[in-house]
Amino acid sequence: MEAPSPEAIQRDKNFPFNFIVNILDGGAFGFALGFASFTTIIPLFVSSLTDSAILIGLIPGIHVLGWQLPQLFTARSVSQRKRYKSMVLFLTVQERLPYLAMAAVAWFLPGLGSRIALILTFIMLAWQAMGGGFTATAWQSLIAKIVPAGRWGFFFGTQAAAANLFASLSAVFAGLILDRVDSPLDFTLCFLIASVGMVISYFALALTREEDSLPSEVAQSQDRFWNNLVDILKRDVNFRWFLLVRILAQVATMGFAFYTVYAVRHLGVSEVMIGVMTGVLTIVQTAANPLMGWLGDHWIHRGVMVIGLSSAVLSSIFAWQSPGASWFFLAFALAGIANVGIWTISMTLTLEFGNEAERPAYIGLANTLVAPTAFIFPLIGGWLADNYGYPSAFIVSVLGGIATIFVLVFLLRTPKEHGRTL
Repeated sequence: MEAPSPEAIQRDKNFPFNFIVNILDGGAFGFALGFASFTTIIPLFVSSLTDSAILIGLIPGIHVLGWQLPQLFTARSVSQRKRYKSMVLFLTVQERLPYLAMAAVAWFLPGLGSRIALILTFIMLAWQAMGGGFTATAWQSLIAKIVPAGRWGFFFGTQAAAANLFASLSAVFAGLILDRVDSPLDFTLCFLIASVGMVISYFALALTREEDSLPSEVAQSQDRFWNNLVDILKRDVNFRWFLLVRILAQVATMGFAFYTVYAVRHLGVSEVMIGVMTGVLTIVQTAANPLMGWLGDHWIHRGVMVIGLSSAVLSSIFAWQSPGASWFFLAFALAGIANVGIWTISMTLTLEFGNEAERPAYIGLANTLVAPTAFIFPLIGGWLADNYGYPSAFIVSVLGGIATIFVLVFLLRTPKEHGRTL
């Protein structure tokens, strides 16, 4: 049995400390997002400025597009670094400052007017999303470096669970603020508190201990890097199926963006109840994240993704057939399980492809190539909702989820499975 390298020994020594501070980072980040949720709070703010379902549907699309699109363009720079943390800390400021700017937009809304406020809000959303996207490849590479490979699923699951736990608590308080505080102070307070959570998260992340390591591609030219990307796509058939899974999964979750507005406008659900429903979603995610992460580490992450996509299908069916508010509790709960399978487990699964030298390239490809669909499918969902009603978007999500499950079960095999089937 080969002896562990000095780098691996130091990584394992630092892992307990790094585990704690990065869980704190995730918890504070989640606390912030509970007050500025892309599925509840921000759509409600935008719906106070416009009746367009297309614009409302763009909110999560912009978030996902901005997070995914830049990742490939930072991959070469990431692969040449001895340490990733300094790059992460420099870039992540850009995904945190926009919440403070959104608080200013909400406060000055009466003077700005709905049209200007709407434009500024979408500028802030794009800024925040792109800031996260330029950070993402370096951050994922950092996590892959400081966390042992056999614990990736559990780490991502536990960090997401901490984020969801604090988000579930803060979402309820956000609902109370929106119900009891007059405009424009209501949304202003939500975005200000989100900004405070982001600052706490940043300082926790800054405590991460990272040792020097040899850059994967010290002398790789720009042309060679791009040629290597093309070679990866040509030779890795399973990775191509994985890209298709990520694309189809965007369709499966397309309807989630409209749950809040549909429940408020068509089922008469109160803003306080929406806060509770968001809490249910995040509580379910809190429980599901470490459990599904652990299950993926000890079974196969592909199988756990099937569980997540099955939940997405059921969630959309409940939203589509819902006669009242009670069914939406089930829709939100199942959406929580779906989000774990589609986001947390997918992130872990991405790290399995390629060797350590190619990891930034695989991370970039797995996100940037999928990014356009994150923009297009919410537009389609909004167009369906505007022209045929919100349930039409839920029906298309059901079909997208079924297609994704088919690819996962019958076509995709990941590098660590060695031919195993579900």
